[in-house]
Amino acid sequence: MSATCARVQRRGREAAKDTAQILQLDLDIRRVYTSAVPAIAPFVLGQDPLTLTVIAEVARGARGVTLAEQARVRIRKARAIVDAVVAGGDDAPAVYGINTGFGALAEVRISAAQVAELQRNLVRSHAAGVGSPLPRDATRAMMLLRAAVLSTGRSGARELVAQRLCELLECGLHPVIPARGSVGASGDLAPLAHLALAMIGEGQAELGGEILPADEAHRRVGLTPISLEAKEGLTLLNGTQHMTAVGGLAVHDALQTCLVADLAGAMSLEALKGTARAFDADVVGARPHPGQIEVGRILRLLLADSPIADSHRDCGKVQDPYSLRCMPQVHGASRDVLDFARAVLEREAGSSTDNPLVFADRGEMISGGNFHGQPVALALDAAAIAVAELANISERRVEQLVNPHLSSGLPPFLAPDSGLHSGFMIAQVTAAALVSENKVLAHPASVDSIPSSAGREDHVSMGATSALKLSMIHDQVRTVLSIELLCAAQGIDLRRPLCTTPVLEAVHAVIRRRVPMMAVDRPLSPDIAAVRALVDSGELLSAALGVCPALAGG
Repeated sequence: MSATCARVQRRGREAAKDTAQILQLDLDIRRVYTSAVPAIAPFVLGQDPLTLTVIAEVARGARGVTLAEQARVRIRKARAIVDAVVAGGDDAPAVYGINTGFGALAEVRISAAQVAELQRNLVRSHAAGVGSPLPRDATRAMMLLRAAVLSTGRSGARELVAQRLCELLECGLHPVIPARGSVGASGDLAPLAHLALAMIGEGQAELGGEILPADEAHRRVGLTPISLEAKEGLTLLNGTQHMTAVGGLAVHDALQTCLVADLAGAMSLEALKGTARAFDADVVGARPHPGQIEVGRILRLLLADSPIADSHRDCGKVQDPYSLRCMPQVHGASRDVLDFARAVLEREAGSSTDNPLVFADRGEMISGGNFHGQPVALALDAAAIAVAELANISERRVEQLVNPHLSSGLPPFLAPDSGLHSGFMIAQVTAAALVSENKVLAHPASVDSIPSSAGREDHVSMGATSALKLSMIHDQVRTVLSIELLCAAQGIDLRRPLCTTPVLEAVHAVIRRRVPMMAVDRPLSPDIAAVRALVDSGELLSAALGVCPALAGG
């Protein structure tokens, strides 16, 4: 091994070791939510922009929430309009959801004496969700997003309701919310009903990892369940917060996964003795899609001054396969679609999705359709397709690595003694299985609609399904990328004594700290899981950024 190559590998190992030490405390904090004071300043709800990054910070316990004073003022003004209707008693004009029934029962008048009972019954009857509960971070994101709707001052609930959501986030009391049951119009009714159910002390809640009756959870944290008043049950149910929470967290994480895909692709290119020539700034810039330009920049940083590349500079090879050569075009297109989805979701996070909406400056309540999830559903379906494509091209690079007819001299299936050993043969099969499943899941949910509520809700978005599918696809994409990273690391080992670039050696060293090179066959499932854990923890990305901070962009 040359002295230069040894220095590069040493730098990579040192960077990986330093990164692991720095990350350990952070990872311990992020794995389990605690009620300790977060390190980040609290987010001021109703004042500051609600971005996907903020949503993820609050959802994962790294940031608290306070309600802005201007939001409190808006809420109080809107509540005065509702109170005026209630004060009118049975002589007040009919206002949907205050003194009428709901959905197809909107023409049924409710007496003033039954207004509070109407709200409780609404929450109880709509808590019809099924399936596994949402994970904690998605539930917390839902709670934050629903409080954000109230903070716009167009819902008409009391200040207490918004404040209580912030208090529940602070003390870590989380409603148990079944994942399925929403068709994505009239709001995510069933999931949000389970959120509201816990707030009134019914149903179940999670506290410190324990599932409890909601009233008992309230007692343990020293809170009294709220008693709903006029419009407040409806206010908690009408909106797109399930799809925006689940989909928003998936899009947030998928934008980070894009850089993992770039790392995996760069490592595969090195293992396959590919060329970075196709990523030339002029070539990539001649087609000025932002994502394409950004991925080209990242790949040039990852592959600069590679000893492996120097070793075959005059080999006579003209072009690499598309899965290598077209990474800026494919990865970049996924980035652009995810950026579009992020913009849609961040607009939605700051929107008033209630019904009817209260306009205090006009002294009016107006029924509309802001609860309809179509903008979010379309964006999440597009995001699902974009994320799935990262695995599609990744699996093709895995095939290049394991196929001896394509791998530029690597042994069959990356096994040093192939024949006696099968190496990574079935790792590619697993990747293919996940990619194929993702193709089924990527079918857009938003092209479907099914009428509900006796035909009153005759067109729905299916946005909750879009969100859940996106989350499932993204999970499997990360596993496919983990398989590619595992195979690419083996390929780089098989190129020794040549070494790759400092940043990729750092990534390689992180992988080798958990997974040794495979000299003889062993079960691959634990290895895949170990690399997947490195992807999920952020350790791989941190290793790369520790060597080359410019990868993060401006």
